[in-house]
Amino acid sequence: MKFSSLIRGHWAALRAVLVLTVITGIAYPLVVWAVAQIPGLHDKAEGSIVEVGGKPVGSRLIGQAFTDSNGNALPQYFQSRPSAAGTGYDPTASGASNLGPESIVDTPADPAKLAGGAKPADAGFKASLLTTVCSNSLSVGQLEGVDGSRPFCTGGGVGAVLSVIGPRDPHGNLIRPTRVVSINEPCAIGSAKPTEPFLAIYEGVGVECARYGEDYSVGQIVPIRGVAPATPQVPADAVTSSASGLDPHISPAYADLQVARVAKARGVTPDQVRAAVRDNQDGPDLGFLGEARVNVLELNLELDQKYPMKS
Repeated sequence: MKFSSLIRGHWAALRAVLVLTVITGIAYPLVVWAVAQIPGLHDKAEGSIVEVGGKPVGSRLIGQAFTDSNGNALPQYFQSRPSAAGTGYDPTASGASNLGPESIVDTPADPAKLAGGAKPADAGFKASLLTTVCSNSLSVGQLEGVDGSRPFCTGGGVGAVLSVIGPRDPHGNLIRPTRVVSINEPCAIGSAKPTEPFLAIYEGVGVECARYGEDYSVGQIVPIRGVAPATPQVPADAVTSSASGLDPHISPAYADLQVARVAKARGVTPDQVRAAVRDNQDGPDLGFLGEARVNVLELNLELDQKYPMKS
């Protein structure tokens, strides 16, 4: 290669770098910044920060928790929907749990680590999507004083799932059960009282609790619907997180479920609280896109302003 050709090639590459730097490193950011200054977009570009007394208390676009230092729901506040973003509502870790409808079997915790004082998550426990929904529904039901039962959930708030073990025909179909295990209900370790599974008998075979370390995947996995109503009192957005984990809204149905608790905690009537809910409810975008929703932060701030807690 001639020296002159080498120079021309490097000069062309340098010009391309300079042009792309100007376009993508200077011009494009300036255009985006300029668009963000347009009235109607500026507030969103700045994060839609809400201030009270000159201090930021949250964002209209990002959900947050209304709990005490131990993670318990503050009774005077409406609660947001669950979040799987980081440790909860973390904008730097936006995302869902990535668990799908086939996630119905929990990963059990190591009982030895639990006995040593470890938290279930640190002992290897990982809840399935089904158990997460069941547990959330039970907790919300207890908080709001309603029936938190759901189909395919045990009374203890875990997925009602059996592993049915027995001989199979050449096509893999179960001929008859010889052993049945409630795989999401681990046997109590070191307890004088044996664990009682949610179902005592399945097709004539007694149901056992799950023992740590045993492989139950050899059995047929059977979810049990149970006797819970087809339409639970606890709505879906109260027990599942959004795709981003940052949803600042809840459904009107979930808001209505919380009215009685919030009214009692603040010493006002339910109708007064419902009026605040209506003030902060938006309809579908453009009248037909999406569903009606209630902004939790703005609702709680209005309640603090109108009906502050008495010290």
